[in-house]
Amino acid sequence: MIPENSPSAAGPRPVIGVSLKLYFGLARTRAWLAEVAALDATLAALPRPVDLFVLPSFPALADARELLGATGIAFGAQNVHWADTGAFTGEVSAGMLAEAGARYVEVGHAERRRYFGETDEAVAAKTRAATRAGLIPVICAGERHAGELGTAVDETLTQVRAALAGAAPGSEVVIAYEPVWAIGAREAAPARHVRTVAGAIRDALRDHDVRGRLIYGGTAGPGTYGELADAVDGLFLGRLAHDTEGLRTVLEEIAAVEVAGGEVARGEVARGEMPGSEVPGAEVPGVQVPGVQVSGVQMPGG
Repeated sequence: MIPENSPSAAGPRPVIGVSLKLYFGLARTRAWLAEVAALDATLAALPRPVDLFVLPSFPALADARELLGATGIAFGAQNVHWADTGAFTGEVSAGMLAEAGARYVEVGHAERRRYFGETDEAVAAKTRAATRAGLIPVICAGERHAGELGTAVDETLTQVRAALAGAAPGSEVVIAYEPVWAIGAREAAPARHVRTVAGAIRDALRDHDVRGRLIYGGTAGPGTYGELADAVDGLFLGRLAHDTEGLRTVLEEIAAVEVAGGEVARGEVARGEMPGSEVPGAEVPGVQVPGVQVSGVQMPGG
């Protein structure tokens, strides 16, 4: 792993991501983006820099560009196609996202794998397309079921290594460790569990020529980062961030936690409560994307 783009004695710059999934309509998304834009003053006043990016639905990207363009808050998309152009009805290319002003793009989320049959090969191809276009892929990975820690490490690393194999040399990536069983659960995965898997992901990042940061998602909220700051670089938030005051709380908490030499200095941190067919294969350079099968298994909300 080559150095992160904002190195310091305390490690990479913390980063918070928010995906809106399909919870908001266009008008509500625009209103939410305006509230997020107002957090730029909060970000500027934090005791240390924290990066923030948000991932609305495709139709809201123009609103994101308009409302966030003058701030330090980045935006991106929740999905991308692996091809730059072609007869792929309904798909959006990485180049088009870059033209729209996107900086980040989510790939490999468990819901994409479950509902749309995305495979490790497809995620690698999407990672390649994103990095080729200069986007930062937010690569989601995590085991499906709670259980043996060794199994969690193996299952997660298989996904991470497959995705990183598609990353362009020297590119920037974010790995979002999201144990599927913790998405939409009552509480986050145990800190010891996350630290163990995160350590294995760090090792995988070092084996690839990328600039990588690692964030945790899966019922993340106030208090989560304080427990994991020695293991991850930030959080991937879901419904907690629908209320931007909750997002503000997490940003302030992360900025108050200092990590140096493996030791974590925590401020007043307390855990808060959460608000409530076959697809034809396609080739991209170096990656063969096979057909995928769609499963009907229900995913938890998150």
